[in-house]
Amino acid sequence: MRRLARAKVNLSLRVTGRRDDGYHLLDSVVAFADIGDWLTVEPARAFSLTITGPFADGLSAGDDNLVTRAANLLAADLGRTPNVAITLEKHLPLASGIGGGSADAAATLLLLQELWGASVDLATLGARLGADVPVCLASHSCRMTGIGEVLQPLTLPAAPALLVNPGVAVPTAAVFRAGAGAFSPPIEVPLTSTLAQLVLDGGNDLTAAAIALAPEIARVLSALTALPGVRAAAMSGSGATCFALLDDPATAAATLTALHPHWWCKATVLG
Repeated sequence: MRRLARAKVNLSLRVTGRRDDGYHLLDSVVAFADIGDWLTVEPARAFSLTITGPFADGLSAGDDNLVTRAANLLAADLGRTPNVAITLEKHLPLASGIGGGSADAAATLLLLQELWGASVDLATLGARLGADVPVCLASHSCRMTGIGEVLQPLTLPAAPALLVNPGVAVPTAAVFRAGAGAFSPPIEVPLTSTLAQLVLDGGNDLTAAAIALAPEIARVLSALTALPGVRAAAMSGSGATCFALLDDPATAAATLTALHPHWWCKATVLG
């Protein structure tokens, strides 16, 4: 059994507060790309996780991996042992603000639920793994509030886009610490707006903090804004991945790859 763990893109992201337990309150409009990591599961005598793909290096297959944690959590909830062999094909950069680890965990839960024929409230279970896991379980455009567990499905038009990562890992917790104490009101842009308007008017409250930790992000945003035909460009999540909405992302990707060969550039469709 095989499933695509689609990349999550925050079209807009506001930090609206912080709970007493330390979790930040968010208001974010999220879309999903048609690219991502691939998860494969099959029955086995014991649990194993094999990691392949261009971003496999440096990624642990141990108990700290979200795929391993998701398998163990669901198995414990069902009162069984996680006797499965899982292969993770890692195509998304690590710590990159597009939900790679959360999407991997969500895909694992969905695959194992089907494999084991289980009926489980995966959203509640997934929230124990991370704030982005519930939205990645849905893998559909939506507005995400609370700490990420309150989802309002949206119907957004499909839009060609370019994803760019400068090859810098930006830990989410560090970005939130760098921007601590700065809160914004909820998003007021009509959710019937174009994707570009959602990006331009919604903004991303974490951008300045992420740039302070990884100045290369500013270079990426500048390069994206300068591309012909760009309607909007912004950073996704806590960075360092940025995106641009434009009509010809494949040509734009080729242009940026020639200028910046160390950047990860992928044409995609958001929806």
